[in-house]
Amino acid sequence: MRKITAGLFMSVDGVMDAPENWAPPLIDAEVGAAIGAQAASADTLILGRKSYETFAGAFMGEKKDDPFGIQMTRTPKYVVSTTLDKAEWANTTLISGDFAGQITKLKEQPGSNIAVSGSLSLVEWLTREGLLDELTLWIFPVIVGGGRRLFQDGGAQSPLKLIESNSYRTGVVSLRYEQAEGPRSQQP
Repeated sequence: MRKITAGLFMSVDGVMDAPENWAPPLIDAEVGAAIGAQAASADTLILGRKSYETFAGAFMGEKKDDPFGIQMTRTPKYVVSTTLDKAEWANTTLISGDFAGQITKLKEQPGSNIAVSGSLSLVEWLTREGLLDELTLWIFPVIVGGGRRLFQDGGAQSPLKLIESNSYRTGVVSLRYEQAEGPRSQQP
């Protein structure tokens, strides 16, 4: 069965909002290669509506001088949304209704990992549903001061197991977790 993996950028104070404003100065060739390797392990993307709209706005319409945009356009994408009526970006399928059932069927299809990029609400939901298999936190040595944090609204306890950690010259640290066996608490 395919794994759903998420890789998220986070500041030292736990902020995940707008990493494009604080992460780039710390992404050197070494960090970029590690992030690229994680992205290359997946052949499919799952996005929430907001991340889909952001990525589609940036990459829709292949530009010959943008290999990443070309790759993003050609990659199969699934958008989880209760508000979108259609998804116009090439190779995009809209998931609505029985999210858990449709995502479980997607995991059962042949292929490589399925990546979640951005989409904090989606990552929270996938974790609560037990559908997220791996979570990589890319922690950047910067204090942002304010913004959205992952799991800020609480929820059920979900045990994780650290399976890999790396540190880089720029001070970035990556921590890769998988779902662990153990008791899960109910939401308070």
